Amino acid sequence: MTAQTDTPGSVTTVYKVSGMSCGHCEGSVSGEISEIPGVSSVKAVAATGEVTVVSAAPLDEEAVRAAVDEAGFELAGKA
Repeated sequence: MTAQTDTPGSVTTVYKVSGMSCGHCEGSVSGEISEIPGVSSVKAVAATGEVTVVSAAPLDEEAVRAAVDEAGFELAGKA
């Protein structure tokens, strides 16, 4: 899935993150990504390795990669 517009003024992007295995992992990744300016919501699912991010505008993938790295995981790219 690539970036798509859900409502005017918001963009939903799904990323693949490797290494998440539990709820704590989901919380760590969500917490770091939610600190990126413009992000309005983050939902990480360890079972699928997918992180859904809703933001005001498309995010710089390097900013997302840095946030995921800070949480101790690896961004595999967009889902």
